[in-house]
Amino acid sequence: MAVSGFEGFEKRLELHFSGDDPVVGMGLRHLDFQLLEQVLHAVQCTVVSAVGNHYFDAYVLSESSLFVYPTKIIIKTCGTTQLLKSIPPLLHHGRRLGLALCGCRYTRGSFIFPKAQPFPYTSFRDEVMYLEQSLPATLCFRKASVMPSKMSSHSWHVFSASDEPHMVLRHIPDGMYTIEVCMTDLDRVLARKFFLRHGGKAGDVAGKEMTELTGIGDINPGALICDFGFDPCGYSMNGIDGDRYSTIHVTPEDGYSYASFECVGSIYDDQNDVVQVLKKVVQVFRPATMSVSTTCTSHEVWTRIAAALEPMGLKCRSCAVDEFPAAGSVVFQTFTTRRKEKRLVEVDM
Repeated sequence: MAVSGFEGFEKRLELHFSGDDPVVGMGLRHLDFQLLEQVLHAVQCTVVSAVGNHYFDAYVLSESSLFVYPTKIIIKTCGTTQLLKSIPPLLHHGRRLGLALCGCRYTRGSFIFPKAQPFPYTSFRDEVMYLEQSLPATLCFRKASVMPSKMSSHSWHVFSASDEPHMVLRHIPDGMYTIEVCMTDLDRVLARKFFLRHGGKAGDVAGKEMTELTGIGDINPGALICDFGFDPCGYSMNGIDGDRYSTIHVTPEDGYSYASFECVGSIYDDQNDVVQVLKKVVQVFRPATMSVSTTCTSHEVWTRIAAALEPMGLKCRSCAVDEFPAAGSVVFQTFTTRRKEKRLVEVDM
């Protein structure tokens, strides 16, 4: 059996429901905590910390994060978790609340240790078949695609399904975007900050120390942060800022170090906001390789990303664009540092 470390690359599932007024009703937020725990038990993870506001609830999990809005759920899990097993119970609980599934999006990068994954995550084809069988027939507009890059170890897997042919669901606010960042080969000195201090204990206190020590708290100073430090190493945080979330997860072990950052925003925000956020993220981790997936109906966001990262020493190596029902355009960009690029050229020769 091949030796492998902890799988940092997450699987991400986003489910949209209709049938409830998100302004008046609580919708999916009515789900009891015990029911959510049962769903997460099937996924093979647990809640370690939580925070909420008027708009949504955010849970830090033993393997990444869960966000619950009145008509939307986002689950992001790493390791060898069984994320797609959450779909049947969530559809069942939604029906009990008078909610019907109207949109689904599943995304992930390329696993560092693919042979360690259980079925159906052994191949994207198996994952797509599992999704096809799990979703109701009403979601008849479907598409699956593997978005490539010039690096064979980095590609972006996307499955999207909708009950309407439009590129974006009616109830998604116009101009909203989601950015999913995956970083590997983190700076070793910076990665050590995500290890527990000698004699330290895993938990919220350790998480808060890591947030302050690394500068993560400065990425969005206005956000309320819920963080957690793991034993002997590792870190997760959710940030809530009004109706928007951000999340970071770190696997700092040398040899397979990985960090992810995800946030949502609007094209109507200050154009410099996303640039400054990405610069701060790079400064926290200094990755040798970085991929950025941008989901949006507009091209205004992803065109700023290269301009933000190249002054940080990251060169854009590839860019792929595709369109998906219920999602809009997905743009997948990969970046490497100059030193990483040199090693890649030497290998190609």
